[in-house]
Amino acid sequence: MGIIGTIIVGFIVGLVARFIKPGDDRMGIMLTTIVGILGAFIGTYLGQALGIYHVGEPAGFLGAVLGSIVLLSLIKVAALRA
Repeated sequence: MGIIGTIIVGFIVGLVARFIKPGDDRMGIMLTTIVGILGAFIGTYLGQALGIYHVGEPAGFLGAVLGSIVLLSLIKVAALRA
């Protein structure tokens, strides 16, 4: 998948994650996309650690959404501490 496809999928994953975990997250389009892309990396890493995904295999849509929810939770905790 090219960079444009990654950005589009990251945006969609970020939107789904923010819909599932609602809160007062004041994020724009760019941060939502970054959360979705980084969430896919977190989902891949956690999936490999749990044995769901093999090394070199990317996370699926649900894994990316779960990784994004984890990232949103970490952002929320960090914001509360600051």
